[in-house]
Amino acid sequence: MQKIAETMFDAVYLISVITIGILMIRGSKGDRQFRLFGWMAVVLGAGDSFHLVPRALALCTTGLENYTFSLGVGKWITSVTMTIFYVLLYYVWRQRYKISGRGGVTAAVYGLAGVRIALCMMPQNRWFSVEAPLSWGIYRNIPFALLGLVVLVLFYRSAREQGDTAFRWMWLTIVLSFGFYIPVVLWADTLPLIGMLMIPKTCAYVWAILIGYFAMKQECR
Repeated sequence: MQKIAETMFDAVYLISVITIGILMIRGSKGDRQFRLFGWMAVVLGAGDSFHLVPRALALCTTGLENYTFSLGVGKWITSVTMTIFYVLLYYVWRQRYKISGRGGVTAAVYGLAGVRIALCMMPQNRWFSVEAPLSWGIYRNIPFALLGLVVLVLFYRSAREQGDTAFRWMWLTIVLSFGFYIPVVLWADTLPLIGMLMIPKTCAYVWAILIGYFAMKQECR
């Protein structure tokens, strides 16, 4: 039952976000914020596919234990592409609210993203091992969480100050995504059911993508 439900959910998710991303790239009509948003959605879906497709194959064939290498590569790639996702979202914020300057904030975003990616590249992560160390899972997610915090604060303040109803809940999608993700990082190895929180975490990202898509439909007529 799990393999059918999870595989179907992942397939719908990947097809949906990549399709929406392509539609946004093609339908942005020269509006850079929505073209960026489209690429952001494609990066999200394409990156997650490196992990979710091998996972689906494993569930539907010989089991996760026989796909350790493929799943490790997928997690590694997804960790990097999710970081790029937030950097792109930062630039969506700059474009949408016509932000200029703010060199310190830009440096913080790139600094946190760079540290996160560098930590993901460390062999101590043991991506291809069944028993990856929890400590390195925490280390590499500290700058990632801080990056998410920076972006959500920026969207929260700007949407509130400018009365942007279309993006008023963008900050909440980030809060929810990390709220569901952090327990998985900390406890999924000891309490496998905690891994189910990846479903609402994924739904939070879909919500974020839909916010951008519906905003484009309203503003790019």
